[in-house]
Amino acid sequence: MFGRIRESVGRFVKSLRAEATTGGEKRAHNLFEAAAAYVSACAEDDQDRMEEAVAWVSPEALSFGVNELACRAVIALARERDESPRTVARTLLGLPAV
Repeated sequence: MFGRIRESVGRFVKSLRAEATTGGEKRAHNLFEAAAAYVSACAEDDQDRMEEAVAWVSPEALSFGVNELACRAVIALARERDESPRTVARTLLGLPAV
């Protein structure tokens, strides 16, 4: 059981240290950098940049990063609008107020 947990954590940590080769030099990308690149590429409908960002980290790490980015964005908008995060999230998704 502990071996499976250690292996899972090891894969996650390794994904945080994933390296991409650009122009002959290695550059490490972290999950938050990958998430920011992926989300901004999605917003601009740039498939090439989306695919590049996906290759930087594991799918699990990217998912976590995108989730964290979404949470921070909703919190920032809620503070800016002086509304609850729930209201802002529902408005962004076009859902009716509760």
